[in-house]
Amino acid sequence: MTYDLVLLHAPSVYDFRKTVQLTGPVADVIPSTAVFEMYPVGFTSMAGYLERYGYAVLIVNLANRMVADPRFDVEKKIKGLHARAFGIDLHWMPHAHGSIEIAKLVKQHHPDVPVIFGGLSSTYFHKELMEYSAIDFVMRGDSTEPPLLSLVQHIQAGATDFSGVPNLTWRRDGQTIINPLSYVPTTLDEVDVPDYRYAMRSAFKYWHFRDMLPYREWVDYPNTMLLTVRGCTQGCLLCGGSRGAYALNCQRQHVAMRSPAKLVEDVKFIQRFSRAPIFFIGDIRQGGGPYVHDLFDRLSRTRLRNDLVFELFQKADVDFFARLYHAVPHYSLEITLESSNEATRRLIGKFVESNQKLISTLRAALENGAKKIDLFFMVGLPHQTYQDALKNVEFCETLYNAVGGDPRVTYFIAPLAPFLDPASTAFEYPERYGYHKLFERFEDYRQALLEPSWKYTLNYETDAMTRNDIVRATYDSARMLNVFKFRHHLIDGAVYWDVDEKITEAVAYLQAVDQILQGPLEQRQVLLGDLRDRTLSANGAEICGDRELRWKVRHNYAGPLSLLWVGFTLLAGEIWREAQLTGHRLLNVEERS
Repeated sequence: MTYDLVLLHAPSVYDFRKTVQLTGPVADVIPSTAVFEMYPVGFTSMAGYLERYGYAVLIVNLANRMVADPRFDVEKKIKGLHARAFGIDLHWMPHAHGSIEIAKLVKQHHPDVPVIFGGLSSTYFHKELMEYSAIDFVMRGDSTEPPLLSLVQHIQAGATDFSGVPNLTWRRDGQTIINPLSYVPTTLDEVDVPDYRYAMRSAFKYWHFRDMLPYREWVDYPNTMLLTVRGCTQGCLLCGGSRGAYALNCQRQHVAMRSPAKLVEDVKFIQRFSRAPIFFIGDIRQGGGPYVHDLFDRLSRTRLRNDLVFELFQKADVDFFARLYHAVPHYSLEITLESSNEATRRLIGKFVESNQKLISTLRAALENGAKKIDLFFMVGLPHQTYQDALKNVEFCETLYNAVGGDPRVTYFIAPLAPFLDPASTAFEYPERYGYHKLFERFEDYRQALLEPSWKYTLNYETDAMTRNDIVRATYDSARMLNVFKFRHHLIDGAVYWDVDEKITEAVAYLQAVDQILQGPLEQRQVLLGDLRDRTLSANGAEICGDRELRWKVRHNYAGPLSLLWVGFTLLAGEIWREAQLTGHRLLNVEERS
């Protein structure tokens, strides 16, 4: 079959299966591995939007196929795909290497087929990306569904002039052309983000279930998510998705919310196939009081079979949690604190209230039915010293005592890695906040991802910590936190010893790499190759148990009859839609005749 568009998701590094590399704990607190095999949710929204207009779109998660099968032949897969255009995401900077290498493979096997890049990082580096001959177009902005439709229509019409396509960077006669970034929608209701209907329908329609899987363990734990907003009301210093970053990178001055009606509609659909938690991305309070009231009202009138997980950017009071508990009997929370130091939090914009207000928020949530509360701290913050990083663990002890040792509160520490976020305030003005940025051009980031350890991949140091200090503070605080959790029975002995052993192995590996890099240049590759087995044992779940982030559920899926009925109804709808589109095309032909 020839598809109108094939969307490819690349691994962070190509080919990670052959490299000698300790990726470190950069992905220990997200669902995917350090290969970052989870593709962005915009893949499904773009695919679903184009299929609404009669185009055939396929998603192929190359990264996950490579993680799942060491023998998976990437080149053979790419060579066997037939498409009128290929799309590759560069949403997060950890894909800087893999995305370009996959683009090169596509051009090698399909030299006349255009390659389209997109995502927040693509938007930021769009001019530099056009210097790679394997890339023909870059779609800019946070919302590219209608612009992408226009581009696909131009490609299929054989156009050579793409000046009318919004948000597009392209090439004409060797010169880079930058069209205005003019499509910035004010609402998300025109698209489904993510579009789970497309995902389920395409799995039945194209029979490519393995290609569609979002990340390695999705079959065992089908966690889903709903994007509540594009843009942000918060001005967090380190975030590439902050208010200022969106304004700079995507020309977005105001948030675009997905309406409560659409969110609840999505919840009802997800419950037809999954019983795993549904994660609401973005603090729902960004939509304002009436928005939250409307959402809670609709959820309270819905028969909820899944746990719902909400983000909190700032404090919340008893009234909020009481209303949340009434609407959602089974809910959990994620709160990114980053630091125990109140002044540091005010500087970076994360939970800017006092520690006492934090404790009040936690108590109010626990008293009103919260099943689980994840708290996240970070190493690598502005002006943060080694001792400051360790104090985060001491603060966990304070919080534990303040909530009466409630085991529903869980604690995590991770490094700010591998890079400062492009477009974030810290990235744009590093010296102002005590950062020393080590890379400038996009190609520098690509090459840094090939370094043998994550210490050398870091693109920054601070006025208080070198890269050595950041790595040491990460592992030392993680080891302390592991002891804290075990002492208070928040984890069992198996998890404790596994994490402790992983940290020991990682530290020993880093020391071995340092010694090799200080030795003769001609011996480095051989000696690094000898470390391959040690990287395999040290990589993954270094600073916390691989299941600590999971929410406990009794069943992962709805019943098999429900799954079959979902597939049948979606396919029936697809057949009806195709018939209508065919009828419209025939009418247009008759009218032109």
